[in-house]
Amino acid sequence: MPSASMADYFLYDRLKEAKGDRVAIRTRTDAWTYGRVAQESDRVGNALRALGVRPEERVLISMPDVPEFAAGIFGALRIGGVVAMVNPLLPAEDLAYYVGYTRCSALLCDADVAAKLGPVMEHFPLLRGVIVLGAPPPGQLFHSWGDAVRGTSTCEPWPSGPDDPAYWLFTSGSTGKPKAVVHLQHDFPWLTERYAKQVLRMTQDDVTLSVARLFFGYGTGSNLFFPFAVGATTCLFPEKPTPEVLFEAIARFKPTILTSVPTSINAMVSHPDAAKHDLSSLRCVISAGEALPPELFHRWKQRFGVDILDGIGSAETFHIYITNAPGDVVPGSLGRLVPGFEAKLTDEQGTELPDGDIGTLWVKGDSVGVGYWQAHEKSKETFHGDWVRSADLFRRDADGRYWYCGRADDLLKVGGMFVSPLEVEDCLLQHPAVQECALVAYQEQGLDKPIAFVVAKAGAAQDEALAKDIARFVKGRLAAYKFPRRVRFVQDLPRNDRGKVERKKLREELAKAGLGQTFDTDLSRRP
Repeated sequence: MPSASMADYFLYDRLKEAKGDRVAIRTRTDAWTYGRVAQESDRVGNALRALGVRPEERVLISMPDVPEFAAGIFGALRIGGVVAMVNPLLPAEDLAYYVGYTRCSALLCDADVAAKLGPVMEHFPLLRGVIVLGAPPPGQLFHSWGDAVRGTSTCEPWPSGPDDPAYWLFTSGSTGKPKAVVHLQHDFPWLTERYAKQVLRMTQDDVTLSVARLFFGYGTGSNLFFPFAVGATTCLFPEKPTPEVLFEAIARFKPTILTSVPTSINAMVSHPDAAKHDLSSLRCVISAGEALPPELFHRWKQRFGVDILDGIGSAETFHIYITNAPGDVVPGSLGRLVPGFEAKLTDEQGTELPDGDIGTLWVKGDSVGVGYWQAHEKSKETFHGDWVRSADLFRRDADGRYWYCGRADDLLKVGGMFVSPLEVEDCLLQHPAVQECALVAYQEQGLDKPIAFVVAKAGAAQDEALAKDIARFVKGRLAAYKFPRRVRFVQDLPRNDRGKVERKKLREELAKAGLGQTFDTDLSRRP
């Protein structure tokens, strides 16, 4: 049986298994063994206790992907604290929101985050101290990591049980401010036993690398918790995961598993020097966060020869619950249920639908959180015991594979017919001049019309002729009503800090700026 405490299950049990000398974390300049991670985690736990942090109080972490991030997580869990994480690159206003929302007793951060928050510290009366990796700003609450995290490397653990609170994971905030899902000690080990060990079949010989940063639950799971649970090695780098950085990291670390997102996959395979890079160390790539177009899967597989395991997860379930698996990949499909999960598809009245019909996805599993913090009504809409009612539309085929059809609020209704943006976007990506794209609707005489926001490839003329050629391309491959009636060329697409395209912002931009700088591609119109 897995240990009741997350800290034990993911870290301290490796010492009991005599794996303390195995390398847990590699960076470009250092290597931390499991023993060293445990010692530094104990020191962090002692430092938090010295600040007055008590069991079940929140500890907020906001720093880049460095080994101290892991020590911060396990040090907080070691003393019974509840961990929450936030992107260190956020502006001061957003960082302040998270500190206030979590009511954290302690903050572990880098010097840049500390500098942003320094002027507003008086707004956080519950905050007992900030431990800063780097030079701290002036103020009684700020302590340098070197001064605070030192001394004895033995920390008396708090006897956490499986039903104790342990972790907050934030939603992407597609509506309003991000909300935190409250998770218990047993949630993450439960899913790790099923996804990491049964689906990915991770072993101590694996080496992991991630595009998703550690503050994001997708990255925390794939590039910290999962490898730690089996005594494997994770590789960390603090820089932005550009294609150049990733190619260099793969060459240096020789990972066996890469955790990625479709945006990064597209950037890597489209890089002008892609053919020069050897990715043969990889046995698979994990993709989640947004739908992976089949066209992109095929380009990647042809270029690098490595399977992409597309899947879907959520903050509500901690990590991936439907996925393709090694040796069982169908491009365009999100695969099958992870062992231990159940799912159903329902119509708007809640009636369960048969295979082949499109419906709202409900998912059930023992890693489901207990609700959203300070969002009672929203919790009642989403959480129903072990069931989570998502906002995602799926269909299931006769083989038990799930096919993503988009979010309910992203579907377009054109001429009385529903249009999935994902289908049109996959077709658009097959056009030789399209690098990235997103499809939303604009209103014309009260009716939805598709408009494509297109990032063109280098050298492509971003003019009316290309816009109309793109429209003809789609119209020749899909049902005639699905082609974009307008095209707007853009330098990039708005994305949240999880890498998802923010269609809401595209719709807001249209509502604000109108159809200026767009090309009319409705070929049925008369001049």
